[in-house]
Amino acid sequence: MSPSAASPPERTLRIDGMECAGCVAGVQSALSALPGIREAHVDLASGRAIVAASDSDEALVAAVRSRGFEARVLADPRRSRTEAEERQRARERGWKRRAIVGIALWVPLEILHWATHGSHALHGNLAVDLTLLLGGTIAVVVSGSGFFASAWRAARFRTTNMDTLVSVGVLAAYGLSVATFVAQRLGRMEGQPLWFAEAAALLGIISLGHWLEARATAKASATTRELLALQPEDAELLGSDGTTTRLESRLVRRGQCVLVRPGGRIPIDGTIRAGRAAVDESAVTGEPLPVARGTGDTVHAGTIATDGAIEVVAATDGDATSLTRIAEIVERAQATRAPVQRLADRVSAVFVPVVLAIAALTVIGWSFAGRPLDGVLYAVTTLVISCPCALGIATPMAVMVGVGEAGRRGILVKDAATIERASRARSVVFDKTGTLTAGKPDVTAIRPSGGSTGANELLAIAASAERGSEHPIGRAIVRRAEAERLAIAPATSFRAIAGTGVEATVEGRLVRVERDAEASCRVLVDGTLVGHIDVADAVRPTSAAAVASLRHLGLELRLLTGDRRSRALDVAGAVGLRETEVLADATPESKAAALDALPAPRVMVGDGINDAAALARADVGIAMGEGSALAIETAPIVLLRGDPRGVPAILDVAAQTFRAVRQNLFLAFVYNAMAIPAAAFGLLGTRGPLVAAAAMALSDLCVVGNALRLKARLARERARTESMR
Repeated sequence: MSPSAASPPERTLRIDGMECAGCVAGVQSALSALPGIREAHVDLASGRAIVAASDSDEALVAAVRSRGFEARVLADPRRSRTEAEERQRARERGWKRRAIVGIALWVPLEILHWATHGSHALHGNLAVDLTLLLGGTIAVVVSGSGFFASAWRAARFRTTNMDTLVSVGVLAAYGLSVATFVAQRLGRMEGQPLWFAEAAALLGIISLGHWLEARATAKASATTRELLALQPEDAELLGSDGTTTRLESRLVRRGQCVLVRPGGRIPIDGTIRAGRAAVDESAVTGEPLPVARGTGDTVHAGTIATDGAIEVVAATDGDATSLTRIAEIVERAQATRAPVQRLADRVSAVFVPVVLAIAALTVIGWSFAGRPLDGVLYAVTTLVISCPCALGIATPMAVMVGVGEAGRRGILVKDAATIERASRARSVVFDKTGTLTAGKPDVTAIRPSGGSTGANELLAIAASAERGSEHPIGRAIVRRAEAERLAIAPATSFRAIAGTGVEATVEGRLVRVERDAEASCRVLVDGTLVGHIDVADAVRPTSAAAVASLRHLGLELRLLTGDRRSRALDVAGAVGLRETEVLADATPESKAAALDALPAPRVMVGDGINDAAALARADVGIAMGEGSALAIETAPIVLLRGDPRGVPAILDVAAQTFRAVRQNLFLAFVYNAMAIPAAAFGLLGTRGPLVAAAAMALSDLCVVGNALRLKARLARERARTESMR
């Protein structure tokens, strides 16, 4: 398979007109039906779809339009966020306006209705009934416009959505009331009630529920906006003559230098050229304590130089910083759909037609019983009370909260499916170097094998071969050679051999540095052993606490490393792992095989090139943020702080998130299972439509409230944990 076939391009679409979870399901279905689609994630909150497909832009737009929505492909998704937030605010304002109009009309109409209902002189009075008609008409036109437009758009494309149920119910109540009003003027249908107040109430209360839902969604999705707000809008560009010029930080280009004054936020990713400062990196890593940074150190956009001025050379363009990338990952994860959501999607896909059929049968059944008007009333109640909005938002609301909270803890989750699998984890496997250990080993011994090669020459040869390596042992050898001011010769034909070592041509000789049973590595020149080099790596101070927390959760644990068993057992003893939980001398292939033998879902935690295969093979791959770019790209979860305690933290967040998802789905299913029969059989009485509107709004608020409760609990736990560090 060609690379393009294996990895189709990813594009972002702006979609206008989506109002409910049913709209999202329709667009998702249309995109997923395209022949070149690999995956599609549609998000109601941002009005966007993230699509990986080989289909043309025109085909993607046409698929969305087939469901009655306008769409366009965004050339630069980063610059569309302000627009998306404005659409979100406009949607919130629209529902607020409809709720105010509906409720403001309903209350006086309801008072008038009941005040005149008991009066023989005023009951059926033309002026009273005209007032009810006028108020109900205004409510239907103003508050109902959003529902009717959405339902009509769906009908034009031969489909239905949740607004179809509301629209049919409201128009049935309003239409029957108009017919009754006219008939009563002709001397017929005397004593029959008018439901104009109920129509206003339906629209006002349901709009109120949608408004509160839109507000809660905006709050739950605020993580991206908060992250992007950390990058300052302006930067001080430092000229060659020492003068500074202010410009927008997104316009800074790679290689340009910016000045960051004490207390200022760093506007770009880059390397410090001059100066020293204690840098608060909590925006990127979640680490609450400032870290000393000086010349040659890397710094990131959004972090703060707390006590010194520094000059930073940009490593990327200002609109492509790590902070922007983190925001994109969080936003994408919040837009993805967890596997458990598929059940809700399947139910929603057939729900509206089924409810319409139940409503029709309700009218027919009560008509046969000689009560056709009651049948219409109960059918309206059935249509309104059955709207499955709560079912549609049950999973996305909780996932949005969980992913956002993980981001605030310095943990990037790339998709909802990963966090669902993490919530059910049964085993956790750790790599050693760079994961349980600091990943910054030092050379502790240099042992030539005799002959003419001395210790310094042995170190220089190994450093020349290892200069292109990303492995911590290779970096330690190069660092020691540089500290000894040894001459490091240029190397050619460099090749990293996963799980074994490296080889390169140095001054015409083939040099191999490979793992060894007697030491950390052995050095061979043209096939001849010239010596051994020992490298030791300190255990991270937080590793033991991470292992203890995971063991408390009842998970099966393993240490999986390519290092020698003696060193692996030393590290295992220091962090609280048993000898039987250690697998040493492992190759990338044997790591993958060992993973397969553990109970699923399996979590793999690693950082290096030789962990990439295991990270990809595991059910949940977690990469240390300080690890290689390959491991970070491979793993769906990244610990930006590089702290092993992030592993039990994300597993706990995942478990709580999907506990809330299951609670939400239970509430939604039970609500509909009880409400629909009660409405159809007339158990809600003559005030059924009003009770239905309140019940539907309440079901939405229960789901939203449960998600916000999760958000508050996770925030309290995060604050308590950070206060103890």
